[in-house]
Amino acid sequence: MKSSVKIGFILVLVFALTAVLMLGCAVDEEPADVDPVEEPADVDLEGMEPIELSVAHMWPAVHPKEEVLVQGWIEAVEEATDGLVTGVSYPGATLTEAGQEYEAAASGIADIGFGVFGYDRGRFPLLEVFELPGIIYNDAEVASYVFRDAIEQFQPEEIMDTKMLLAYCTGPGHLFTKEPVETLEDLQGMEIRGFGRTVDTLDVLGAVPTAMPQADAYEAIDRGVVSGNLAPLEVLEGWNQAEVTDYITMTPFLYNATFFFTMNLDVWNDIPSELQDIIEEVNEEFFAETASRLFLDMNESALNFAVEETGQEIIELSDEELERWLEAVTPLLEEWVSDMEAEGLPAREIYELTLELADKYNEEFR
Repeated sequence: MKSSVKIGFILVLVFALTAVLMLGCAVDEEPADVDPVEEPADVDLEGMEPIELSVAHMWPAVHPKEEVLVQGWIEAVEEATDGLVTGVSYPGATLTEAGQEYEAAASGIADIGFGVFGYDRGRFPLLEVFELPGIIYNDAEVASYVFRDAIEQFQPEEIMDTKMLLAYCTGPGHLFTKEPVETLEDLQGMEIRGFGRTVDTLDVLGAVPTAMPQADAYEAIDRGVVSGNLAPLEVLEGWNQAEVTDYITMTPFLYNATFFFTMNLDVWNDIPSELQDIIEEVNEEFFAETASRLFLDMNESALNFAVEETGQEIIELSDEELERWLEAVTPLLEEWVSDMEAEGLPAREIYELTLELADKYNEEFR
C-alpha cells in the first residue's frame, strides 16, 4: 500500500513538472494567431510617383519672395530629389488669405504655408520676443541666425504642429511717412501701419497704430487711411510704397519681423525618410545662401530705388533723440516678460537667449 502511494505521488510530481515546463515554453513562443512585428519595407524610390507640394503665400507673383525664395526652394528640392519632390506656388493669397498661411499648413489646406508669424497676434506668444523693440540686430542675416538658433534650442510648443522648413527675419525696419519725422513730437498722433508687437511699439511712441497686412499698406497710405508704415526697406520697392511716401526715418531698433516656411506634419511624415534627409540638407544650404540673406539684397535695392527713382529723403535721428526713443520703448521688454511668465511660459529664458545670440552674430557678421 505504501509503495503504491509513493509511486502515485511521484507520477503526480512528474506530470506537474512537465506541465510547468510546457507552460514556460508556451509563454516564450509567439501566439499562433499574432503575426510578428515587421520592419517597414524600404520605399522603392525608382518606382514611386512624384510628390507635388502646394505652397500658399500672400506675396505677388513678381515679388522676390516668390521668385527667389519660393521658386528657388522648389527648384533646389526638385533637383536634389531627382524630380521626386516638387511644388506649385499659389502667390497673391490665392489659396488662403494673408495671415492664415500657418493655419493653412497645419490644417492641410496647403502642404506648405509661407507667411509672417506676427500677422496672427497671440498665436505664437514666445516668438513675439523677436518683434520687440530695443534688441539690436545689425542686419537681416544676424536676425535670421538668431531666430533659427533660438527655435532649434527652444523647440517652442506653439510651432510643433507643423514641420518648420525655414525660419528667417527681415532684420531692422524703419518709418516711411508722408510728412517728415525727426523727433518724437513729430510722430505724436500720426497714424502708422503696424502689425503684431509693433502695434505696441508705435503706441508707446505716441503714434496711432493701425494693424494690417503689408499687402494693404499701399492703398491705406495712398488714400490717407494711415500716414506711413513701420517696415523693412524692401517694401519701398517690393510693395511700391516709395510711390506713396516721401520720408525714411531710420529706426533700426524698433522692428524685426519673423517668417515661416512650414509644412503640414502629416504630409512631411508621409515623405520617405530618404527624401526627408535630402530636403533637410537643401533647407540647411538654402537658409545659409538665400533665406538668411534675402532681405540684405532686397533692402539695399529698395533704398537705392527710393532715393534715386522717387526722391525719398533719409532722416537720421540725432544721438539725443535716439536715446529718447529707446527710453520710451524699453518698458515693453519687461512688460512682455512679465506677461508671458504669468502664462507659465519661459519668457525670461528665451529673451536672454535672444540677447546672447544677437551679441554673438552681430560680432560674427560685423
